Amino acid sequence: MTYKEYDIQCPTLPLAVYREIAAHLQQVDRVETELLPQDAEQFDYSLSQIGWLRIRHPQDLPHADQERIDQILNFYAQRFGDWISRPDAESAPSSAAP
Repeated sequence: MTYKEYDIQCPTLPLAVYREIAAHLQQVDRVETELLPQDAEQFDYSLSQIGWLRIRHPQDLPHADQERIDQILNFYAQRFGDWISRPDAESAPSSAAP
């Protein structure tokens, strides 16, 4: 099975909200999330403790499930700001099962 994996961030999003988003996304069947640590060279109180939210799901995820992911992410974007994607992580092919 081929997986789609991508990393997104909202730089000022608090740790607790990242955890909430991850929990919501994991309620979608076959969706996995991982919180990646902040990688800033200098500590900054205004930055989140989380650097990236990694989302992973099968490439053939049903359209309704993909729409649900988009709805969840849009809900939080409206409240906290736009998501930023990490280009080098988008659509990274993976054939290994989780």
